[in-house]
Amino acid sequence: MCGIVGYIGKRDAYPILIKGLHRLEYRGYDSAGVALINPQQVLNVYKSQGKVSALEDTARSQDLTGSIGIAHTRWATHGIPNHTNAHPQVSQNGRIAIVHNGIIENYAELKANLLKQGVHFNSDTDTEVIAQQIAYIQEVEHLTMVEAVRRTLQQAVGSYAICVLDNAMPDTIVAARKGSPLVVGVGDDEYFLGSDASPIIEYTQRIIYLEDGEMVVLHKGQKPQISDLEGHERPYSIQHITMTVDDLEKGGYPHFMLKEICEQPQSLAACMRSRLVENEICLPEVDKDIDMWLNARRIIITACGTSLYAGMAGKYAIEELAHIPVETDYASEFRYRHPVIQKGDIVIAISQSGETADTLAAIDQAKQNGAKVVSICNVIGSSIPRASDSVIYTMVGPEIGVASTKAFTAQVTVLMMIAILLGYRKGVITESRYRSLVNELQALPQKASEIIKRENTIRDMAQAISFAPNVLYIGRGYNYPTALEGALKLKEISYIHAEGYPAAEMKHGPIALISQDMPVVAIATDSPIYDKLVSNIQEIRARQGHVMAIVTEGDKKVSQMADKTVCIPATAECLSPLLAIIPLQLLSYHVACLKGCNVDQPRNLAKSVTVE
Repeated sequence: MCGIVGYIGKRDAYPILIKGLHRLEYRGYDSAGVALINPQQVLNVYKSQGKVSALEDTARSQDLTGSIGIAHTRWATHGIPNHTNAHPQVSQNGRIAIVHNGIIENYAELKANLLKQGVHFNSDTDTEVIAQQIAYIQEVEHLTMVEAVRRTLQQAVGSYAICVLDNAMPDTIVAARKGSPLVVGVGDDEYFLGSDASPIIEYTQRIIYLEDGEMVVLHKGQKPQISDLEGHERPYSIQHITMTVDDLEKGGYPHFMLKEICEQPQSLAACMRSRLVENEICLPEVDKDIDMWLNARRIIITACGTSLYAGMAGKYAIEELAHIPVETDYASEFRYRHPVIQKGDIVIAISQSGETADTLAAIDQAKQNGAKVVSICNVIGSSIPRASDSVIYTMVGPEIGVASTKAFTAQVTVLMMIAILLGYRKGVITESRYRSLVNELQALPQKASEIIKRENTIRDMAQAISFAPNVLYIGRGYNYPTALEGALKLKEISYIHAEGYPAAEMKHGPIALISQDMPVVAIATDSPIYDKLVSNIQEIRARQGHVMAIVTEGDKKVSQMADKTVCIPATAECLSPLLAIIPLQLLSYHVACLKGCNVDQPRNLAKSVTVE
């Protein structure tokens, strides 16, 4: 959700903060702001509705001096996006400035008490309540900012990552987290704060990952002081990360999304690099608990959005290849519907960011019920891996575009490797089929590269869809989840209403929508039920529906029936979603570009959903 960046050291803070906000703009873009303490201990706060560039325009002629500051780019929760509700929020006495990611659930109760004490509020945000509460406790109880922050957070219910300045302590930043990510970058006599490592990596590769319920005090010239909310000192380790600035740049592409789609040959290879060794699948994270996996009563896959659709593809593969029952569940529903979880169950939690709030809550519930939790995640050191019993990292590098692409294919790849390995170890699949599937895995990067070369054909298809108000996506078997993910991509970035359906379900209601104005995108790749899908397409054509199809090279039947087709290389059926999704990603991208949409920052969406 919102992006936080902070700096304390010897340099001018403002350029570091602004550059950091640009790095984090994918996390929030309703408004932005910065707070600086200048050498005269004056707290200067500048805010603007809109993107970070608007903040730069606002601040350009202002006093931007100071070597300490905090900044924020907002994704609105409480209060509409405007200048008043933008962060930083400042206390009534003008001393305290705070930036915050998360939701304070008991803010109304805290605010009501402060109003009784005569505190005046300017904004509609829950964040201002925290700023006012800190200042109030300071004044009434004569506490330092550090102790006032601690006392305030002991009273706060909800999730937060916060950074706090006090102009009476111009050499100190206090930060804390609970349920929202926050990292500390360690430089030479300087410190950085960020919602993730992206705004920090240009300056240091040494990172401290704050744990839930931890607070850090950063003083100029001193080591970080990390404690829990009771004031007990907590040990910490400094980790070295391998991300580079180049990973965070567009590399000549017009959008991060297109870059990340086109990176998939490389990201698929990276995901499999140390896991396909001498024609064997090598997953140490599975091997160390192999008895648990082979004797699993069932597997539950929980995730949100794109990650859930990856999980659905994994369900098909694990059930077919390993004969283990698999359920998939929205994490947001899992945590509230009182699921029956028992010892012997394995819960696979999938998240690109590793910070998805609903998935974190699902993990907590699963562990309370005795299940083992294995996470599949892209961001090393994030909250979900730390909360899990084990983790399999997808290893595809940063994904900046809000609409997930290379993370999806990597998640599916990991799940397919798990399914194939378990099937082989259990004796469900033969040696020859195992070898064949391993060979097909190794061929995926080259085949993905061939699809990307067909971008012009896909752009042609986008022309035919860009004027449609609604689009249906259909698929069967392994490619039903592909249809769901393809429809989601179109919704996310082009704002066209799109739905994914199992193709056979068309006649049970959705076929009533078919008309010349309702394009249908069919994933009709080679499979044992290919002819069934051909029949479904014929039903659509009989009702004057326009069909755009993804087909396997050499296809004859669907290619003759469809208005437009895109061919993908042949592969094993269970691996077909990894290739079929790429033209659908490119299709949604080009439709959005034709409609003039902001591809990397679609309206109302954020990359990492860290609030419920």
